[in-house]
Amino acid sequence: MDLKFKTQYLNQIRNRYFKSDKKEKSKILDELCEVAGYHRKYAIKVLSTGHITGPKASGRTKVYSDLSIFHLKRLWHLMGRMCSKKMVAAFPVWLDFYEADGFGPFVKVELLSMSHATIDRYLKKYKTQFARRKRAGTIRGSKKFQNIIPLKVFEQKNNMPGFIEADTVAHCGTSLSGKFAWSLTVTDVFSGWTSNRAFLGKNADNTLSAVISINNTLPYTVKSYNVDNGTEFLNKYFTEYFESQENVTLTRSRAYRKNDNCHVEQKNFTYVREHFGYERIEAQELVDRMNDIYINYLCPLLNFFTPQLKLLEKVRTGSRYKRKYDKAQTPYYRLMNSGALTLKQRKDLEKIYESLNPIALKKQLSQKIKEFNKLLTQYKDEKRNDIYLQIHEKYESKSAS
Repeated sequence: MDLKFKTQYLNQIRNRYFKSDKKEKSKILDELCEVAGYHRKYAIKVLSTGHITGPKASGRTKVYSDLSIFHLKRLWHLMGRMCSKKMVAAFPVWLDFYEADGFGPFVKVELLSMSHATIDRYLKKYKTQFARRKRAGTIRGSKKFQNIIPLKVFEQKNNMPGFIEADTVAHCGTSLSGKFAWSLTVTDVFSGWTSNRAFLGKNADNTLSAVISINNTLPYTVKSYNVDNGTEFLNKYFTEYFESQENVTLTRSRAYRKNDNCHVEQKNFTYVREHFGYERIEAQELVDRMNDIYINYLCPLLNFFTPQLKLLEKVRTGSRYKRKYDKAQTPYYRLMNSGALTLKQRKDLEKIYESLNPIALKKQLSQKIKEFNKLLTQYKDEKRNDIYLQIHEKYESKSAS
């Protein structure tokens, strides 16, 4: 009997074998051994292939469909790769605007029923390919202004908006020499509301202009500004400006103590580095595009539709810290529920919120970032060609002489 005939013969009697009782199975095995020349135990093994012979596997049954997991991964990217607790808080708003092939009421119900632990479990292996890195470029200010501006030691609790922390981020690439772009990040400690401005060259005039531009758009009343010890903040122009502002105090953090300005330090990545990376930016056109992205796309998306966790309690037990957080909320909802906004401020903020769509904002932001990176690459190529041309001309002049 050749192999092809044996395969056809086994396929025909396999289903009949597993539908038969014990007596009939014995007869089928006798027949197979006689026809194919198999040993009885080997015949049982061959007929068992493709069938579950043991008990059902232990463990939990599958709760969420593969389609829901697919959309979960897609939404994680679409929502800015936020953590699971923030995703759970953001889903009720974001899913009302989300549209994609295969996304329907059944998938929406499954996503809304997921806990943050379930989301972490499904995304754990998927997240491992993303990493972070850091770079800083703060120059310490003079002692004259350190004596003028009082210290503000780190305080965890603020029960109303208006207490602001400010910091700058360098877009310098691998070198801090020369003139390049900086981003100013301003964060409200209570709500997490954050605004950004980009400018070319970190001098007192540019930094102060960026601060004034942000202050004119804040939806709450400013009560205090806390800055680090960099020269962009500790200068004559900065102190004179805040002296002219009624009921606004200017304070500074301790040198080399990042926790004194921790709320804005963590925003330097989520609002700046995550979107503009660590490349060197030197052109004014690129800075203008950065401001367009900050004002019209990035900050509205993160302030109105991206929930944030707020630390309520931190207790040390032995060598470990146990942290307790409140429910994740967007900066917009924290401001609206603070009770500190005037009626006009609430109405203006609510009007802006109702005019926005988080899914559309995210897509527009991605497109703007893509266009920005393309233009940045063009500038880098042009600069590289100019350097090569200068080297070539220098070499040619030496050769001629």
